[in-house]
Amino acid sequence: MPHARRPAVVHPEVGELTIHAVLHALADPTRLAIVGSLRENGEQACGTFPVTVAPSTLTHHFRILREAGVIRQREEGKRRWNQLRYDELDSRFPGLLDVVLRSAPPVRQTS
Repeated sequence: MPHARRPAVVHPEVGELTIHAVLHALADPTRLAIVGSLRENGEQACGTFPVTVAPSTLTHHFRILREAGVIRQREEGKRRWNQLRYDELDSRFPGLLDVVLRSAPPVRQTS
């Protein structure tokens, strides 16, 4: 039986980003921790974030962030890498991400 391919990952264009979707994505503490970690550490692979949720729940959080346009994902082998779309978000909603991240609790690193 052939190996099933994952569906292609779609990222919204900058002009398609809505403030409602971005704020919804950033309103969840787990997603905010993911975004804070990406801001501090740069691109990261799934499974390397300072959150303690089940893999299926983490996948859900990445989907919400990706569909809102907050992150960009790329596949490399069997891993998905995540990158914060900081410059694109800042061009669409100047200062928003900085304000939200400044008001968030600090990201705790897990070992």
